Amino acid sequence: MINRIREDIQAALRQDPAARNWLEVLLAYPGVHAVWGYRIAHFLWQIRLKLLARIYSNWIRAVTGIEIHPAAKIGRRFFIDHGMGVVIGATAVVGDDVMIYHDVTLGARGIGSGKRHPTIGNNVVIGAGARVLGDIKVGEGAKISANMVVTKEVPAKTSVDSSEFFVI
Repeated sequence: MINRIREDIQAALRQDPAARNWLEVLLAYPGVHAVWGYRIAHFLWQIRLKLLARIYSNWIRAVTGIEIHPAAKIGRRFFIDHGMGVVIGATAVVGDDVMIYHDVTLGARGIGSGKRHPTIGNNVVIGAGARVLGDIKVGEGAKISANMVVTKEVPAKTSVDSSEFFVI
């Protein structure tokens, strides 16, 4: 647990040039707090305390402005910078060393059962205001520019900065 906390703080220090020291990140970074809250809620979800997990995750959302469903699967060193408005759906999968900015949605394109949310590979960066929707894959090392709406699979090491990946 302590090692994960250290990893998360180091990820923030590495990815945010405004982060001055570990104490500042520990005390004043809501994106980091939301990830820690998610990890607790996810543990509760896994041990079948689902109502408690949802209540706790809603409290974390109220405090941080970041909504991560406790059933989502999130890897290590995940960093949310300026996180207000981030939404991560129940069947989303996020790899290691992923960074997202504020107002990003990893959401569904409709209602139904089964996998409805995206799978994000390792080392992906998703810009502010981006929407990644549906059961699609974003490949390792991809970069999604701000305000993009992505509804098609994104190959590894691809930069999404046009409407090429948007289909209604």
